[in-house]
Amino acid sequence: MTDELPELRASDADRERVAERLREAVAEGRLDMEEFQERLDATYKARTYGELEPVTRDLPAVAGPGAAPGHPGATGAWAERIGGAPTSSGGVAVMSGFSRKGVWTVPRRFNCFAFWGGGEVDLREARFEAPEVVVNAVAIMGGVDVIVPPGVDVVVRGWGIMGGFEERLGDDLPEPGAPRVIVTGFAFWGGVGVKRKVTRAEKRRLKEEQRRKGLEK
Repeated sequence: MTDELPELRASDADRERVAERLREAVAEGRLDMEEFQERLDATYKARTYGELEPVTRDLPAVAGPGAAPGHPGATGAWAERIGGAPTSSGGVAVMSGFSRKGVWTVPRRFNCFAFWGGGEVDLREARFEAPEVVVNAVAIMGGVDVIVPPGVDVVVRGWGIMGGFEERLGDDLPEPGAPRVIVTGFAFWGGVGVKRKVTRAEKRRLKEEQRRKGLEK
C-alpha cells in the first residue's frame, strides 16, 4: 500500500493481502465477526490503494516471512531443508482431490482450496523456501489435511463457519533452527485438520530401535 499514490488501481493480490490480514485479526481477537464482514466487503469493493488503506489502518503490521520475533535462523539438521526455489505454489480440488507430499519445496505462501473435495499438504519430507511459510487453506464443503513433522513450530490461525479448524499437534516443542509453519484460512461446512506425524520410514526406525532395546534387556 502506498500513501504517495492512493489513486493507483489495486490488484486482486492487493485485495487478497488485506483480506488475509483481516482474517488474522479475527483469529487474534482484534475484530469481531460483524467488523470483519464489514471490512471484508469494503476490501473486495475497493478499486484503489486509497480505498484499501483505511481497512487495516488501525491494525498492527505483521512481520514478513522469517522476521517473527525470536525465530531462530536455520541451523543444525534443519539448515539442509531451508532454502531453494518452490516446486508448487498451491493446490485446488473441485469435486476431486489434490496431494502435495514426499520431497518438494514449500513456497513462502502456499494457497490451497477444496470444494466438494479433499486435499493433503504433507510437509514431513518437504524443504522450505524460507524459515517461515504460510499455508492458506480454504475448505468449502470439503476438507484439507496439513501434516507437519515433529520439531516444526506450528501456528494455527484459521477459523470456521459451520465448519472448523482442528489441530492435533501434541506437546512436541519446536527444535532450534526449525522452520515455522503458519496455517491460516477458513472452513465453511468443511474442515481443515492440522496434525503432527512422523514419516513411515521414521516409524520403522523407531520400531526397530525399540526392538533392539528390548533384545538388549
